[in-house]
Amino acid sequence: MSRSAHPAGPRHADVYPEGHYTAPATDLNELDPKVWSRTVTRDADGALTVGGIEVARLAEEFGTPAYFLDESDFRARCRAWADAFGADADVFYAGKAFLSRAVVRWLQEEGLNLDVCSGGELATALDAGMPAERIAFHGNNKTVAEIERAVETGVGRIVLDSFQEIARVSHIAQRLGTRQRVQIRVTVGVEAHTHEFIATAHEDQKFGIALADGQAAEAVRRALTLDGLELVGIHSHIGSQIFDMAGFEVSARRVVQLLAEIRDEHGVELPEIDLGGGLGIAYTSEDDPREPHEIAKALSDIVTRECESAGLRTPRISVEPGRAIVGPTAFTLYEVGTIKPLEGLRTYVSVDGGMSDNIRTALYDAEYSVALVSRTSEAEPMLVRVVGKHCESGDIVVKDAFLPADLAPGDLIAVPATGAYCRSMASNYNHALRPPVVAVRDGQARVIVRRETEEDLLRLDVG
Repeated sequence: MSRSAHPAGPRHADVYPEGHYTAPATDLNELDPKVWSRTVTRDADGALTVGGIEVARLAEEFGTPAYFLDESDFRARCRAWADAFGADADVFYAGKAFLSRAVVRWLQEEGLNLDVCSGGELATALDAGMPAERIAFHGNNKTVAEIERAVETGVGRIVLDSFQEIARVSHIAQRLGTRQRVQIRVTVGVEAHTHEFIATAHEDQKFGIALADGQAAEAVRRALTLDGLELVGIHSHIGSQIFDMAGFEVSARRVVQLLAEIRDEHGVELPEIDLGGGLGIAYTSEDDPREPHEIAKALSDIVTRECESAGLRTPRISVEPGRAIVGPTAFTLYEVGTIKPLEGLRTYVSVDGGMSDNIRTALYDAEYSVALVSRTSEAEPMLVRVVGKHCESGDIVVKDAFLPADLAPGDLIAVPATGAYCRSMASNYNHALRPPVVAVRDGQARVIVRRETEEDLLRLDVG
C-alpha cells in the first residue's frame, strides 16, 4: 500500500521516470492504523468495517463515491487536543479543513473553539449554534459585509491581515458602537512544510504583515491608537503538513521578540499569541505525525523559554489544528471501473470519482494510500495508479500504490485520510455531483452533508 524507493521487483522491472518500486513488505490485506481512523478494521470475511458497519452495506445505502467520517474518532481527537493544551490555552478547530453543522455541534460538545475564514463558514458556525465569542475570523480580504456581520455578532477575535483591514475593522466597529478584539497576523520569515523549514525571508505572499522593515511594528502602532480595536495578541502561521517543531521554535522566538518590542515602546504586554496550525498527519506509512500532547508540550516549552529570556509574562497560547483533527477520521470509498494494464509500467485503475472529490493530488502532488476493502486477496501485488473519470490527464487520486493483481471492476477500494480539504475543496468539474459525507458511529450511519443531485446543478443554472 505504500510507495518505496528501492529497486524494482520482478513484476515491474522497467523503471518509471518517477522512481523504482518494489512489492510492499507488508501484506496488502493489512491496514496501517496510522492512516486509517480508529474504528476501521476488517471483519471475518475480510471486508473493511468502520464504526461496526461493513463498507458493502455503506456503499449499497449511500452509493459511491462517498466520504465516510468516523465520528467517534473525530470526537476523540478533539478531546485529545483540548486535554493536551488544557484550560490555560485555546484550541481553535480550523474550519477550512472541513466544516458542516454537525461538525460545529461536535466541536461545541467537545470543548473546542472554531476558526473560520469566510462569510459562508461564519454563517455555518452561527447557524449551528457556535457561540460567537468562541469564533475567530481569518482571511486576507474580508469584505465589508463579512466584517460587519462578524462585529455585529460579537466574534471573539478578528485576525487582521493588512494595514487597510486595520482601519476598516476599526471604522466598522466604531460605527456599530463597539470595540472589536483583534490579533495581527505577522509574517515571521519562516516557512515550514513537512520535515524541513527554511528560516529565511518568505514575505513574498498574500498573508500577513511582515516583520521585515518594521511593518509589523507599525501595524501594532496603528492598532493601539484606534478606538474601534482592542489588540489582544499576535498571530503567526508558518506552513502546512509540518512534522518538525524547529520551524515553530524560530517563529515563536521572533514573535516573542516583537512582543518585547511592543512592551518597550508602548508599555503594553499583549496577553495572547496564536501559533497557527499546519500540523501534519499520516497519508502513507512513511509519515510519522506527533501526538497532541507532544505538540502541546513542545510549543508551551518554546514560548515559556523565549518569554522568560525576554522578561515577559507568558501569554495565553492558541493553536489551530484542522487537518490534524479531521484528516485521519475519514476515508473516501470508490467503486472500481475500468482497469487498464500498461506493460512494463503500471496498471491504471479508474474509479467513479476523481479530482472533483480530491483535488489535492493534482494541486499539491499529494500522496495517499489505497486499499481493496470489499474483500481480501492472496493475489500478488501490482503497481497501480488510481485515476478518476474526468477529462483531464492530471485526474489522479493516488499516484503510485500497490493493489492485488486480481482487482476487478465492481470491487470497492478506499483512500484513507481524506477528511481534510477533500470535501471542502470538491468541485463540479465536468458537472460531477459532489459526494455525501456520512458520519458513522456505533453501528449507525447518517448523512451530514447529502450527495448533490442533478436538480441541484440545474437549479443554479438560470439561463
